[in-house]
Amino acid sequence: MDKRKVIMAYRRGFITMQECAQILGIDSMQIMGMVNDPELADSVRVFSKHSVNG
Repeated sequence: MDKRKVIMAYRRGFITMQECAQILGIDSMQIMGMVNDPELADSVRVFSKHSVNG
């Protein structure tokens, strides 16, 4: 499974830190470094829709 997806699930509250570490096969302490890694940051961009009144 993609690390970014697992970390994103943790950040969004779908899984616990312990579950995240278990899925990735690492120690719970190591997960903190990965969660704070800017390369693995959530890259989802929100685009706002602008209505056009004509």
